[in-house]
Amino acid sequence: MQSCISSAAPQFGQRHFALVPKLDRWRIVVTAEPDKSPQLPAPDQRMPVTRIVGPHPATLGSDQLLEQCDLRTQRRSGPGGQHRNKTSSGVFLHHEPTGVVGEATERRSQSDNRSIALTRLRLRLAVEVRTDSVLDGFVSGAEAEWRAAYVGNLRIGERNAARPAVLALILNDLHAAGGQPSVVAKRWKASTSAVTRLLKSHPPAFALVNAIRKHHGRGPLK
Repeated sequence: MQSCISSAAPQFGQRHFALVPKLDRWRIVVTAEPDKSPQLPAPDQRMPVTRIVGPHPATLGSDQLLEQCDLRTQRRSGPGGQHRNKTSSGVFLHHEPTGVVGEATERRSQSDNRSIALTRLRLRLAVEVRTDSVLDGFVSGAEAEWRAAYVGNLRIGERNAARPAVLALILNDLHAAGGQPSVVAKRWKASTSAVTRLLKSHPPAFALVNAIRKHHGRGPLK
């Protein structure tokens, strides 16, 4: 007599059950559920980027970062007539270890321009330079302090001085995770939407993550 039991493999909860014929009987075999956890790329599979030994320069104090820079000033005239910004000096900060440059020329005060140039340099470094991620198993002490200060709190406004440092560390993690915000969000004890919202607040950072995702065959974030 033929058995009327189907050989299909129904699912119950988190386990898979398969009906396997054994001589003239059937036995149930319990198999493990397929691993659906996000897969991280091996280091040699990651998108090529500029990498340096940490701490990430965007996390350094102003004096430390300036020590790594070559400062150049240049008189610049702005729009609006020959008298506009006639006495101002533009500031160019060249970060010697990486070649990244931050500049500002719009203010009359050289001091103001230097402050603006430093902020712009930090943001460019945050996007263009990578150091190790926590997903690699090690971060520098300075980076660990920044992480501890902002874990669970990624509501960082555009004028927040911490924004370049936190962006740099999140981008480190996203580079190591193949551009998967859901993986990074767990490390920061934040929602995936909070990570994505922070990235969108700085378009170059958002564009970098989508480039990473494309490198790994993933669709762009919206």
